[in-house]
Amino acid sequence: MKCPYCGADDTKVIDSRPAEENNAIRRRRQCEKCNKRFTTYEKVETIPLIVIKKENIREPYDRGKIEAGILRSCHKRPVSYDQIVQAVEDVENTIFNMEKKEIPSQVIGEIVMERLKQLDQVAYVRFASVYREFKDVNTFMDELKKLLK
Repeated sequence: MKCPYCGADDTKVIDSRPAEENNAIRRRRQCEKCNKRFTTYEKVETIPLIVIKKENIREPYDRGKIEAGILRSCHKRPVSYDQIVQAVEDVENTIFNMEKKEIPSQVIGEIVMERLKQLDQVAYVRFASVYREFKDVNTFMDELKKLLK
């Protein structure tokens, strides 16, 4: 592992521990040359997942898009960063546990909405309003009525 500070090839592992609910290993490393410390994460490489977008356009799965959507929905809400990271991990685990090579973006959107409904109802409505493309107040009210039942 190259040192991110000086580029040296010689680094040693100081500490290893499980991370992300035992789905990864967190390693603290120290450079043998400059003595600076840094953290790396080791994860199992998964099969590439293709997302089928509207109009049958296919693109590689991007965890960052899910994270960005959840972050926007939770903006100025009493939701911690750790809760957001956990929600993203839960969504991702659900998706990969389906063991499919291709998945429609609509399925991902529904999974995200279900997770947000558990996390924060305002964040859920925010996400749903963009995801379901609410056209008017009545559509918005219909979704709120479903949530209140």
